[in-house]
Amino acid sequence: MQDGPVLNIALHLRRMAEAHPFRRAVVTPAGRDRAGRVAYAHLTFRQLDQESDRIAFGLEAIGIGRGTRTIVMVRPSLELFALTFAMFKAGAVPVMVDPGMGLRRMMACFAETRPEALIGIPPAHVLRLIQPGFFATVSTAVTVGRRWFWGGPTLQQLRSRPWSLFPLASTTPDEVAAILFTTGSTGPAKGVVYTHGIFDAQVRHIREHFQIQEGEIDLPTFPLFALFDPALGMTAVIPDMDPTRPAQVDPTKIIEAILDQGVTNMFASPALLKRVGGFAAAHEVRFPSLQRVVSAGAPVPPAEVEQFSGILTDSARIHTPYGATEAMPILSIDSEEILTETRPLTEQGFGICVGRPLEGITVEIIRIEDEPINRWSERLVLGDGEIGEITVRGDLVTAAYYERHVETALAKIADEDGFWHRMGDLGWRDKKGRIWFCGRKSHRVVTAEETLFTIPCEAIFNAHPGVARSALVGIGLMGEQQAVICVELSPEGRHMPRKALRAELLDLAATHAHTHLIQTVLFHKGFPVDIRHNSKIFREKLAVWAVARLGGHRPKYHADNEATAEEPSPPRTDNEASPEKLPPPGQETLSPFKKAVASPAEAEATPQNGREGPDEGMIPSKDAADIPEDLLSPKKYKMTLTEPGKNDGSDITE
Repeated sequence: MQDGPVLNIALHLRRMAEAHPFRRAVVTPAGRDRAGRVAYAHLTFRQLDQESDRIAFGLEAIGIGRGTRTIVMVRPSLELFALTFAMFKAGAVPVMVDPGMGLRRMMACFAETRPEALIGIPPAHVLRLIQPGFFATVSTAVTVGRRWFWGGPTLQQLRSRPWSLFPLASTTPDEVAAILFTTGSTGPAKGVVYTHGIFDAQVRHIREHFQIQEGEIDLPTFPLFALFDPALGMTAVIPDMDPTRPAQVDPTKIIEAILDQGVTNMFASPALLKRVGGFAAAHEVRFPSLQRVVSAGAPVPPAEVEQFSGILTDSARIHTPYGATEAMPILSIDSEEILTETRPLTEQGFGICVGRPLEGITVEIIRIEDEPINRWSERLVLGDGEIGEITVRGDLVTAAYYERHVETALAKIADEDGFWHRMGDLGWRDKKGRIWFCGRKSHRVVTAEETLFTIPCEAIFNAHPGVARSALVGIGLMGEQQAVICVELSPEGRHMPRKALRAELLDLAATHAHTHLIQTVLFHKGFPVDIRHNSKIFREKLAVWAVARLGGHRPKYHADNEATAEEPSPPRTDNEASPEKLPPPGQETLSPFKKAVASPAEAEATPQNGREGPDEGMIPSKDAADIPEDLLSPKKYKMTLTEPGKNDGSDITE
């Protein structure tokens, strides 16, 4: 007997098939004619609905039904769309992992879920046979494409029966719909449990916030987001690209798809946005049909927003929503606000503004804590301008990681009528209700004097023409760390004398209150970064490399991440760089409550040398005295802002 309301995310597709049966649902490139023009194949909403019905019957017949955890290893294609919705209809649970994380890590993620079935292209089955330990629990295997020397049914066999309406599984809002793994770029990859209710809430929030209309044409360059399109009533145009390497995309193929199909909406990672935008600008290409660009997955530099905006119409907007696999999207801001208001502050080191919460989503900034927080309390919440951890609650926030109870306890905070998710990111709220991202919590550098945050500090060095990008790392014990800035040189910087460049960077750091403690600069040939976005820097690897460099040992990295032979700058500190292990969470010594980031004007009044104590020259906000004594803890930080051209920044923060 069914308890509670019935909700199946596949119902969105069935409604579109009834309302717009002959409208194209999915379009994919299918080769080129003799003139070099792209030929496209497609499924209408009715065809996609009926194709997924046939496959759902076939899946059910071989035992893939309600609750069956099923690995899906299929490239973006018409088959992927039909398969995914067939699984939703049958109540099966797709298990999806980003292949960009590498084969061994991907297989470990699969094994963690104890999958019962696998649906994949031939190379996936070869992998299953040569690495059987990772697929030991798989009892049913379906081949998409030609079956080689293994058994099991093929997708063609599953879909061979005549069409009839498949009765949707009577799934509930809280029933598991899919397990989607995080990328693992900032820690171990974890399986996030998605329910039919979560997917439904995401569809609703995305449609309402971005004002998406049925009949729009989308170019989703990330496969997972493409699967939302049929539910949103948009036509999905599958791009001709390797989705695991957007930084190497052929821009002409993306441009061709936009112009051929009259694309109105595009999702693009920052790496793809930069590559396509740079090419289009250089060749004077314009996109008159494109009205909305959504870029997420990593921080989007304002310069790249400006570049891509230049090839759009005046009414088009670029949106840079913030979120994570566990909760997305929760905040958003568009190009107009970035370029007219927040960009100057970002470039001065106040963090990256990621916007305001979506309607119905609640975001709070809480004090920085590395240990689990068992119960929510308003005493955790910080005031405007104070840097803390970003937390969120709402109907699109997932409740757990699959079979990872320790990680779930660390990421969730129980409340009287629900829970909060800890994003693991640091930020602060301004007076206009916008959140400013300051970096990952695990990447903060805690010295004996104060705490440094990656995004605000790196912005100062990134402003130098000799710097392509920089990365702040800490070496030594938490509470006694030495701050080191690693620099990847720009083309201009490669021609500059290292000694002179290092001196300029240190002088630049000394003129800002939040970077004056950084007195060591290391040059790196190419940062280790995530494959997908080419922008999420593996600072943990850089920290190990920095220890080796300061200790006189070369790191053992891949050739493309090999360090330069330049000698590091002598640290301007008495603390010796040490590769000791970090202490257990909660036992580190954190800096006192103080101003973490100040404007250049305030930096001039802040003593830089010869301070008698760690609080010398650090000015708390004017309302600090009104804060309860027990909240004036070492884990609390304050940001004092002065907007350019204003004396007190009163329109941004108190």
